[in-house]
Amino acid sequence: MTTLVRHPYLDHPGPIPFAHRGGAADGQENTVAQFRRAVGLGYRYIETDVHATADGRLVAFHDATLDRVTDGAGRIADLPWEDVRQARVAGREPVPLFDELLETFPEVRWNVDVKAEPALSPLLDLLERANAWGRVCVGSFSEARVVRAQRLAGPRLATSYGTRGVLGLRLRSWGLPAALRRSAVAAQVPVSQSGVPVVDPLFLRAAHARGLQVHVWTINEPAQMHRLLDLGVDGIMTDHIDTLREVMEERGVWV
Repeated sequence: MTTLVRHPYLDHPGPIPFAHRGGAADGQENTVAQFRRAVGLGYRYIETDVHATADGRLVAFHDATLDRVTDGAGRIADLPWEDVRQARVAGREPVPLFDELLETFPEVRWNVDVKAEPALSPLLDLLERANAWGRVCVGSFSEARVVRAQRLAGPRLATSYGTRGVLGLRLRSWGLPAALRRSAVAAQVPVSQSGVPVVDPLFLRAAHARGLQVHVWTINEPAQMHRLLDLGVDGIMTDHIDTLREVMEERGVWV
């Protein structure tokens, strides 16, 4: 793997295994129970999502509404924390507050997808209070949101490219002109987007030449995990946390 300029968040001696939503295939995504299972398997990087409740509490939850994975209902942004905390994921597990996750799992580094603008300021305030800048990388499909986070926090905060940044890097990899911000530490990307390949040797070369790691989501098949590791990606996000561990152990890169 190419030696890259590292933010403290990326201080890992090999390809990074990420537990996507803690391991969403187990059916209790983004819960303390699922995060604990991932940590028990040896994961030290966990991907999660954050929303802000109506009263400004920061919760680890993927969807804008409670309906899909809990026994509750309604938009998180419209509900106070007292209501959200009553909901149970898969009928069993409560929705966690992100500050509780930082405290409960001090060894974990979090890849945080900021799902909505109201969640950004509470997240940055929390990182300041907890002095947890080295433990979080912020990403979002919204390039503007990530740029705003970087502008507010400065180089203390690790960020990945949003959609526009990834497109710019893809164009650069083909030798085409494109503007790229220099403050990101990673490009976190799918294998392909709308039928257009994203992760290939050209893209990896362009990213690494700019000191960027490449983390690929969401990879659940062993053959694809092997192929990406052969290409030299710097991290893989998966719903199937047992499978990724087995693949990386087989290759001698599980550390």
